Amino acid sequence: MKITNVEVLVLKSQGLYNHPEGSEEPLGPTYMGIMRVSTDAGITGYSDMETVASVAKAAVDAPRWNESGTECFEGLASLIVGENPLEVERLWYKMYRGSIYYGRRGVTIQAISAIDIALWDIMGKFYGQPICMLLGGKWRDKVRAYASTLFRPTPQAMREATRRYLDEGFTAVKFGWGVFGKDPKLDERLVEAARKEMGDANDLLIDTGWFVERTAKQAIHVVRSLERFRPFFVEEILHPEDYDGYRQVAESVDTLIACGEQEATEWGFHQLIERGRVDILQPDLTRCGGFTVARKIVHMAELANVLVIPHSWSSDLLTAASLHLSAFQRRAVFVEFNTSQGPLSRDLVKQPLKIEDGYISVPCGPGLGVELNDESLEKYRIA
Repeated sequence: MKITNVEVLVLKSQGLYNHPEGSEEPLGPTYMGIMRVSTDAGITGYSDMETVASVAKAAVDAPRWNESGTECFEGLASLIVGENPLEVERLWYKMYRGSIYYGRRGVTIQAISAIDIALWDIMGKFYGQPICMLLGGKWRDKVRAYASTLFRPTPQAMREATRRYLDEGFTAVKFGWGVFGKDPKLDERLVEAARKEMGDANDLLIDTGWFVERTAKQAIHVVRSLERFRPFFVEEILHPEDYDGYRQVAESVDTLIACGEQEATEWGFHQLIERGRVDILQPDLTRCGGFTVARKIVHMAELANVLVIPHSWSSDLLTAASLHLSAFQRRAVFVEFNTSQGPLSRDLVKQPLKIEDGYISVPCGPGLGVELNDESLEKYRIA
């Protein structure tokens, strides 16, 4: 079996992603990329991409740079077309090395991540197994989901939104970004409103949003101001490269500190573990390097005795991938579920993933175990 084509399909839906004015649900992503990898065996693999899809497309479509074998500036597709898609480890490193002068992080590693996920999807379909089995085993059939959404601007809107998620079957909710960080007193009132509506039996998670830049001591103050509301974790309290600041925060508070959705490669997560000393790693499979890297992150986390809760805020394609990674972990806690009602979140697969009693079942079909909705793909495709 050989790879015959690697494509980035750029999608756009109507309406820009915006912060809610009340308790309503935000629309969700305006743009998204879909990675499609085809083979001469008729097996096709897919992944979504939460990045600037048009830039990722340029990295994939760029031509061969030279014929000497010195791979440094190569387009990603040129590096793997004609290769065996089952050789995921070798192909990952070939893409990483072959793009190293313009890549290593950012959009290039995100494109490599999506290609890697698509290759694992192909491998699962080839062997007739779900990806979690190919990673090494399936520890669970379902994973507890948390509703992932934005902060609402008032305590009343927070209570209304929280009640809606509980009524939908969630037993955990994460609020993030939005108005948080502009007014410390309002921040506390918003978190308090959510906690009161949730009661003691459900979990509240907080994403403070690192765009509000803080020193380590300021971050410690923010976390301590929220601890009486018992958040399960506080996420991205500092700039993602502030490893030493994260260590200072994590060692100064009782609340679990989470970080990692912006991080990439096994080397980056090694820094986050050893220097950052965070309690929870949050690799996004479409940013960290795909399954090939995420499997190593899980092993590193087990050795360091920290948790892994994947970041998965886009479509059911990424949620399905994250479910497989969670099924592979011995100690999975949550899977993130994007509650946006935008079409690029909800309509990309034929049978959307569903919450049942607070959990989502791990797809049991081959590969990712979800089938792309071709009608939606063509409806929203712009390139």
